[in-house]
Amino acid sequence: MFYAYVLESKEGELYTGYTGDLKKRVDEHNQGLNSSTKRYRPWKLIYYEASLSGEDARRREGYLKTSKCRSLLKRRLKEYLYSKKKNLAD
Repeated sequence: MFYAYVLESKEGELYTGYTGDLKKRVDEHNQGLNSSTKRYRPWKLIYYEASLSGEDARRREGYLKTSKCRSLLKRRLKEYLYSKKKNLAD
């Protein structure tokens, strides 16, 4: 399986990627092995999609990075994002 995924930092930064080993890749981000995500650690996996083809997962990653999909993703994760904001306000 191949995965397109979205991670969230504790500051609310989002990072989108794709991989063939999701657990290993999230661990690598949290160990600081990726220079573009190192400074925003720790990361939490908040969304992923599985594909049988690596090319399909890579294409989906590209779509997840577009502004149109970011809006759709925020609507899809509305309850999660809302509850997080509510907890910060309390």
